[in-house]
This record gives sequence, C-alpha cells and structure tokens, in this order.
Amino acid sequence: MSEPTSRREFLERAGATVAASTVGVPSVLLPDGDEVLGVALCGLGSYATGQLAPGLQRTEHCELRGIVTGSPEKIPRWQQQYDIPDQNVYSYETLPEIANNDDLDVVYIVTPTGLHARDALKAAKAGKHVWCEKPMAKTVAECRSMIDAADKNGVQLTIGYRLQHEPNNRTVMRYAAEETYGAVTEVQTGAGYDGAHPDPDNWRWDAERGGGALYDMGVYPINAARYATGMEPVAVTGRTWSEREEMYSEVPEFAEFELEFPGGVVAKGETSFGKSTNYLDVTYADGWCRLRPFQSYSGVQGKTSDGTQLRPSGRDQQARQMDNDARAIKNDEAPVVPGEEGVADIRIVQAIMESSEKDGARVTL
Repeated sequence: MSEPTSRREFLERAGATVAASTVGVPSVLLPDGDEVLGVALCGLGSYATGQLAPGLQRTEHCELRGIVTGSPEKIPRWQQQYDIPDQNVYSYETLPEIANNDDLDVVYIVTPTGLHARDALKAAKAGKHVWCEKPMAKTVAECRSMIDAADKNGVQLTIGYRLQHEPNNRTVMRYAAEETYGAVTEVQTGAGYDGAHPDPDNWRWDAERGGGALYDMGVYPINAARYATGMEPVAVTGRTWSEREEMYSEVPEFAEFELEFPGGVVAKGETSFGKSTNYLDVTYADGWCRLRPFQSYSGVQGKTSDGTQLRPSGRDQQARQMDNDARAIKNDEAPVVPGEEGVADIRIVQAIMESSEKDGARVTL
C-alpha cells in the first residue's frame, strides 16, 4: 500500500503562491539565464500539431527545433512551417542517433500511450531530457522503466499534465495544502466527451496502443482527485464498459470509479468517449470550490463558497507548462510534474480495471 502524501510535502509540491490570472508567466520556478532549449516533438499527431507546436512558438525558454515521425509525408510541411533543418529530422528507428545532436536538448513524447515507454527509453539513453505526454505509459512496470532510464542517464523526466501548471487548478491544490476552507471531505470530478473515432486505425480503439477512455481521458479526474485532496488513495473500486462495440470492443468507452483516501475522504470520478463531462467539485469542512470547466485548453474557471471567482487564465496552458519544464532543467531543479506523478495515476488506472474485472470489488493500493 502506498503511503499518503503529508500536508507539508504536498504544500511543497503545489507551491506556496499561484498566479491566478497571469497568462504566459510561470507560477513557479525561479528566473534564470538566456539559454533556450531545443525541443524535438516525437509523434506528429493532432495534439502535437494543434497544441504543442503552436505552444512552442509562445515560449520563452524553449523552441521547436526537431521532429521524430513515422510518417515521411508529414516532414516537408513541418520543415517548411517551422524551419526545421534536415539534420534535426528523425524516424522512430533513428531516434537513438539524436545523441549526436547538440542542437536538441529535449524529446517530447507525443506518440500513442502504448509507445511512450519505447520512445522515452530511446531518448533518455541518448542523453536527452524527456517530456512525456499523459498518460505516462500503459503499465506501472513501463513507467518504472522510464524513471529508471532517466535516472541512470542523468536527464529529467516530466509528464505533460498541463493542468498542474494551470493557475485555477493550482489554486485548488493550494486550498487543499493550506486548508483554506478546512480539510477536504469529498471530491467529484469527470472528464470526457461525446464523440466518436470512426477510423479503425485510430489508436483509441486499440488496447495494445493504450486506447480507451480510461487512459485517454480518465487520468484527468484521477490526477485531479489526487491534487485536490493532497493525498494518495488507499483503495479503489471501479466499473468500465462500452456501448458502441463496433469501435470500442477492445477498450472501455466509459468508466466510473471511487477512490478512498485516508481519513474517510472519497473521490468519485467518471470518464467517457460518449458523454461530455468537465468538472472538478471539491467539498471542504467549511466550504466548497467548483471548477467548470476544469480541463479545457482554455476557459478554465470556477468559484468558491465565499464568492471568490476563479477567472479564466488564457489559452497558453501548453506554453506555460513547457516553459516551467524548461526552467526546471536550466535551474537543475525538480520539475512540477515528475515521473512519480505519472506512475501514481497508472497504478490507479490498473486498479480500476482490476476492480471492474472483479465485478466492482475493492482493490487496495
């Protein structure tokens, strides 16, 4: 069973101050020099194309200098749009050769979940810092291999939980750490969308590649339940199912779960590919806080029981995240979201699946 995080440890992790409305200015980490880190995006799917590459154009401490892809037809457009030289273009097979390229400092892994460990190990062994998109990997064992590789090769490993950098979610973290409204008594949270993935080659269909709503979207409410309480759960119950078997026969389309925390605190969560949910509701002994939406790319906002308004902080979540992570490397400081954060969530994901397979049995952690 994992040990619960102490309030002091959580306060250190959350940070003592939060920039509640400042856009583009990291809420943590100290000022540093002028060095700009070169980033290579590994995997050129929709998130890399629509969010990370544009986000890198708005960062101060890192810049897009390279790409790693298994789709040669994408290379010319990326090179032209972002002025990427031939020597900074790699395939998944040639990724280890990045060790010889001093222009690139970081590899950001944005491949499907089931491939994260494969690519992160190659990047770490090449001596490059690794930023890995959530969820960290398919299994706890894969997560541990990534952490071990980073430690062995003296590089940083951070997980792309953008919400842990987002000011309003950080305010929720601070409320727990400082007990602003008293101790947390209950959390209810959900993240999902009402959509479909009709292409049979979409990785979200595929169990081997880490598909399904629980991995893709479920780690948002799981992670939120942990940072909203400032504790680690001691037990889990859960249920997973699919309604559109033509798409999600291998993976769950829906999941519901309950996390038990020390002191009788309970978090109820849900995730889905067939229902739109986007909320984080926290009840405290002396009040409450609601974020709605809590995990959108923009417009995260909320309010508290005493009338405090948590106003939207802008559209630069990815830029803030990557600048914070770059500063951690430059300052040789611990990142906001280290690998241990990712493995904690995957342990819970696996426990939810185990509980569902056992008809909702309670699984201790």
